[in-house]
Amino acid sequence: MHAYYVSFLYALVALLVIFDPLGTAALFSVMTPHDTIEERASQAKRACFIAFIVLSVFGIGGESLLEALGIGIAAMKVAGGILLFLSAADMVTARGVLRASPDERAAATATEDDIAVFPLAIPLIAGPGSMTTMVLLHSRTDGDPLSLLAIEAALVVAILITLTGLLLARHVQRVLGVTGSNVVGRVLGVLLAALAAQITLDGLRQSLNLS
Repeated sequence: MHAYYVSFLYALVALLVIFDPLGTAALFSVMTPHDTIEERASQAKRACFIAFIVLSVFGIGGESLLEALGIGIAAMKVAGGILLFLSAADMVTARGVLRASPDERAAATATEDDIAVFPLAIPLIAGPGSMTTMVLLHSRTDGDPLSLLAIEAALVVAILITLTGLLLARHVQRVLGVTGSNVVGRVLGVLLAALAAQITLDGLRQSLNLS
């Protein structure tokens, strides 16, 4: 049972670092300056639901897709670790390579259209980094049903935490401010870089058949 608890915590930390609920909440507040409380709540709920479906499907079917393309799990771990490291660099340097780009953020902020699907659900929550993370997390389970359940439970909890942040976006922005949001984002970026390095090392060890 301890192993499943560890799997749950590992997945939860990895997903929360990728989702960056506080940073996403602050950005969501900027995107919806003229929306009512009801409109913001509706967009936040639909965005989180869409992100959950996308990540669940990608996590469950991603490994089979890779096998169909002739891509091994070890290669995915190495590539995924590199991609996650780039995502971490985005967070630390405040640039947009694997997260929403500055142009995408500016467009979302300027528009009055519904932003639930783009860019809130994709790519802010269900972006390349989180999709890659789901595939890698599922690959670690070796098909064990309880381990898979632990990962899905972690995804649910991470999505709910992100949703809570979005629903409290105005308060989060008021409490943290620009400086606080930047500090939190950079700290999470450092943690993500360490996770990315570990995943890459695991992939290299697996490809080289090292213990």
